[in-house]
Amino acid sequence: MTKQQLLDKLERAWADLKASFSGMSEAQMTTPGVTGDWSVKDILAHVTTWEEEALRMMPVILENKTPPRYADQYGGLNAFNAQMSAQKRDLPLAEVLAQLDATHRRLIEYVQRAPDDQITRETRFRRRLRLDTYSHYPEHARAIRAWRKRNA
Repeated sequence: MTKQQLLDKLERAWADLKASFSGMSEAQMTTPGVTGDWSVKDILAHVTTWEEEALRMMPVILENKTPPRYADQYGGLNAFNAQMSAQKRDLPLAEVLAQLDATHRRLIEYVQRAPDDQITRETRFRRRLRLDTYSHYPEHARAIRAWRKRNA
């Protein structure tokens, strides 16, 4: 996979995520129950958290170091997600949306500057990017669409 192919794949998944909540009102986006007790706003804050994690961990991987384990730091992925969700729960929707777009722009810029050899073959770097982004977005886009359909 070339860097451009990876960026295209990332952007297609991103566009699909954005389309999943397009046209929703603030009331709809802040109504709990989309995934567990999470609203669309909470899901978008969660997506931003994982893009932030990618931005934090990919440089560690490029230094050939092992990123810290979530089990050791937080008690596991679910505990990490719960902690980050609680930290962002009271943010206004406008701030969550601004963070979502700004973090995604930073991520794209970072990937554009990343060494090609980390992207053109299966590496820890590319695996981390995939798990935190383009394989993660569809899960939440599907949940948002399913919730919208149930509540139409």
